[in-house]
Amino acid sequence: MKYQETETVELKKSTSELKEAVHSIVAMLNKHQRGEVWFGVKNDGTIVGQQVSDKTMRDVSKSISEHIEPKIYPVVEQVDVDGKQCIKVQIEGGEHPYYAYGRAYIRVGDEDRQLSAKELENMVLTKNRDRLHWDTEVCDKATFDDIGAGKLKSFLKLCGLTYDTIPNSLEKLNLIKDGKLLNAAVLCFARKPEKIFPNARLRCAVFGTLDTTVTLDMKDFYGDVFALISKAEEYVLEHINIGMRLDGLLRVDVPEIDREAIREAIINAFCHRDYREYDSVNIAIFKDRIEIRSPGTLYGGLTIDSIRKKMVSARRNELLAELFQRSHRIEKWGRGIKMILEREPATEFEEIGTVKFFVTFKRKTGELTTGSFQGTGTQKSSQKSSQKILDMIVSNPHITIREMADVLKITDRAIKKNIENLKKDGVLKRVGPDKGGSWEVVRNPE
Repeated sequence: MKYQETETVELKKSTSELKEAVHSIVAMLNKHQRGEVWFGVKNDGTIVGQQVSDKTMRDVSKSISEHIEPKIYPVVEQVDVDGKQCIKVQIEGGEHPYYAYGRAYIRVGDEDRQLSAKELENMVLTKNRDRLHWDTEVCDKATFDDIGAGKLKSFLKLCGLTYDTIPNSLEKLNLIKDGKLLNAAVLCFARKPEKIFPNARLRCAVFGTLDTTVTLDMKDFYGDVFALISKAEEYVLEHINIGMRLDGLLRVDVPEIDREAIREAIINAFCHRDYREYDSVNIAIFKDRIEIRSPGTLYGGLTIDSIRKKMVSARRNELLAELFQRSHRIEKWGRGIKMILEREPATEFEEIGTVKFFVTFKRKTGELTTGSFQGTGTQKSSQKSSQKILDMIVSNPHITIREMADVLKITDRAIKKNIENLKKDGVLKRVGPDKGGSWEVVRNPE
């Protein structure tokens, strides 16, 4: 066996370094809530052994017991390694922050660093926040009058349950406590949840380059979490390339990014985000990629590596996840990430500091993918916008760019770009000057 110091393993030459070992125990508990210390092994992994007696074992246990708060109960045992006596100490504990000799430490690589006052404060706040999940808290600002009966009926039908009254129906879904609505009930079924939770919002944008310098479109959407998921999916599919494949004699539209992968990433963003953060779920569409950004990093000690390689999940919003599962939007055992990677292997996951989680899909513009995305495709959103522009011009040949932009709720620049493309394709022409002239549709677009 190769012995090496890590974030959860500390090696000590002998119990003469017992005080330093206590520091390491606290540092590992504060970082990972577990760890082990070996006495009789040098920090380079060399087995040197040491004398071990009943008194040695008692001294180790006593030092840990007396100098660490809150109390922990380690497993201390004698182990023979390569014919030499060593001591192995295994520790676990979830009551962090832990203190050694009155000070708190954190594990960074194979070193122990003392925590600052601000870091300690954040650790305590995070611990208490996690114990009381946002979705199960009572919402004092909402009443049963805020709940939309139609939304509730539709959801119950998906779940195979019957509707009678709003209170009884919410009770079936465990969304009431002491006669009051829980936050999850408001987020999912209120007529206008954004009046109570301003962050019940989706922000979407399309950018003309590889960064945010040129904005082609930007929209904010408000509503219940299920409606926002639908809006998000719809927005992405309207603004990416759509290719085609033949299924028998039928043409089937194929988005450049797998539809199910997009949908799963969007659902995860809303289901697992940190609703205590004021920010919204944001979707940014660039020329080369799509970013789905949700407030809050991975929860429950998960890492990017663990979600990519193992089928594991930790739910920040357990009740909300239960509602998603009941309505068949997510699977129980955390298969979502695996499914995304199966359908879009180039997908990237990233934590930005302590505030955001990014899912990035690489766009396939200009590529050829056998049997699915063929050629560069067309911008579905541009097709729709162009047809709406032509319809407005037929109704009113004197309509202005500003008026068209107001109707379609997009920028003047986007209208101009569509018009230039229509003119280039010979579909549209301008008659007379910019002021006082009119538009003429020359032919129907192909």
